Amino acid sequence: MKRKVGLTIVISLMMVFSVIAFRWIKHRMEYAVTDAVFVKADQLSNVGFQKVSGRVIKLYKDLGDEVKKSEVIAEIDPTDYQLNLQNIRAKIESLEAQKEQLLTQLTRVSQELSVNYSMSDISAKEVKKREQALEKQLSQVQAQLELAQKDRERYKNLLERGVIPRRTFEEADTRYKVLKDQEESLLKSLEELRLSYKKSLENVSLSRIAFLKQKELKAQVEALEKEIESLKKQEELAQNYLSNTKLTAPFDGVVAKRYVSVGDVVSPGSPVYAIVKPDSMYVEVLLEESKLRGVQKGCKAYVRLDAYPNKVFEGVVEEISPASAATFALVPRDISAGEFTKVVQRIPVKIRIIKGDASLLRVGMGGEVEIKRVR
Repeated sequence: MKRKVGLTIVISLMMVFSVIAFRWIKHRMEYAVTDAVFVKADQLSNVGFQKVSGRVIKLYKDLGDEVKKSEVIAEIDPTDYQLNLQNIRAKIESLEAQKEQLLTQLTRVSQELSVNYSMSDISAKEVKKREQALEKQLSQVQAQLELAQKDRERYKNLLERGVIPRRTFEEADTRYKVLKDQEESLLKSLEELRLSYKKSLENVSLSRIAFLKQKELKAQVEALEKEIESLKKQEELAQNYLSNTKLTAPFDGVVAKRYVSVGDVVSPGSPVYAIVKPDSMYVEVLLEESKLRGVQKGCKAYVRLDAYPNKVFEGVVEEISPASAATFALVPRDISAGEFTKVVQRIPVKIRIIKGDASLLRVGMGGEVEIKRVR
């Protein structure tokens, strides 16, 4: 009797074991199962002061605090950057004042130059014409004077010999003296005109010097404009640096880590906070290549996390990496010599959670996943 009971128990246990084994095998054929599961986030960012360095004076957020996009979350001491910006603006104001003075001076010189040069040039040309006319007139008078002198000498000889009356000689002498006076007057006028022409030429030369001064003033204005333009670019850069003394959140999210404390000195690029966007979380599965059969985009997946063993999160396969995880290792395996140990490769599979309380997810959590294979 005891033997029959014992046999019955053994048979029952074998049947239970067979059912369990069948179910386990069937489940493994229908599902790809692995415990290489990690919670990650598409938007997990280490944020810090990108262009400036200094002492942290304010931290507005702490671990677990929510942040809004563009919200100020930290500040460093802006004193040095404010002073630099003030100095640049003071230089710009000083140069702008110098430029205004030069422009005023340039306007005055240009106006005077325009009037003086025109008048001097016109005056010189008119004097030259009058000089040429007088020279021509003088030439005519001198020719007449030469004839009158010859007539006077001839009439004087004739008078001394008693050939002509004294009146005829006196008329020739008077004519000679009148022409002589005309010559002297013309020579005097011509000398005055030449002095006037020389003065006009000097005025024209002074006007040309004024042209050079005008050109010099324009060059000084252009040099100031270039310097001001350069300072304005520096001002823009200094303003940018000053605005960067306030750290803002790049997106809506939650503070996952705070790296520094008030009073710490930070350098450009060093992280201050790690911020994660909760609705960007997903599950990454490193699926063995031997289990990849039947796993495609759109396959349903069931995730159990170690932190919540009694909760099942339903998801869907969103991406399957075209390369194994080992491909991107910092120190890849060297198989060029043909000597290597065969290792099962793992393919990254991205699963997006579609059912379940996603707010419970935390980056870095682990667990187990079952992916429904496509037949």
